Amino acid sequence: MLKARRRKKLLTRPLSPEWRRLVETLCPACNYLSAADRRELEGHIQIFLAEKKFEGCAGLAITDDMRLCIAANACLLLLHRQTDYFPGLQTVLVYPGSFVATVTRYIGHGVISEGPQTRAGESWPHGSVVLAWAVICQDLAAGGRTNVIIHEFAHQLDYEAGYADGAPLLDPVTGADGKTLRTRKERYANWARVMHSEYEKLRARVHSGIFTESSVLRAYGATNPAEFFAVATESFFGQPRELLAQHPDLYAELKWYFNQDPAGAGKGASS
Repeated sequence: MLKARRRKKLLTRPLSPEWRRLVETLCPACNYLSAADRRELEGHIQIFLAEKKFEGCAGLAITDDMRLCIAANACLLLLHRQTDYFPGLQTVLVYPGSFVATVTRYIGHGVISEGPQTRAGESWPHGSVVLAWAVICQDLAAGGRTNVIIHEFAHQLDYEAGYADGAPLLDPVTGADGKTLRTRKERYANWARVMHSEYEKLRARVHSGIFTESSVLRAYGATNPAEFFAVATESFFGQPRELLAQHPDLYAELKWYFNQDPAGAGKGASS
């Protein structure tokens, strides 16, 4: 009850004019939002900043700009939805640049390989999201077409269903009149059909060697279904019109899930 009251109060607290201007710069995907959506986003940012810890790694000093940038991009995924603000997350760890993580891979026939891998971000089901600030800055300089923050926080949403497999929690969809537009079972069935089809098409293009970087979906999405969901989420917010044109079925599923329509100037999926 105390948490609910605190959150309710924070939701009504606007950002300062300076921070509001910073959000426009540090979160390119916010530019499609309506005035009402921007107010909602500000409330989510306030809660995120109040509840999550930020720690600099490898000597990096965390600034307000860093905190605001990460919070704004992460909270963009929460608009128009019931949310508990990434409940598994406690701390955001920020490195100055790409960092090295130990990765375990199953090769097959009982053989497991373990070795270092350079990362721009990592997302854990409980505890932390790890981000490289230099990569965040590169994404911003490129106009937000790729977005490591959105990518890693898409994984956080995926984890809310138990583990990251590209199938986040899906609730029934109701219209303005209260009637059910899609049951939970229908949503999962359609999600599985579309996501599997789009994932396999991407894998086929990548493995055949005909994949080009002009594709709105990055090749990294062919790694596994969890990475496909995260890459698709990046494109949904960073290149919505291109994603709609190239992958209309995929765009439609993400539109239902996020209840946002960035290609249509921010209208909700049920409007």
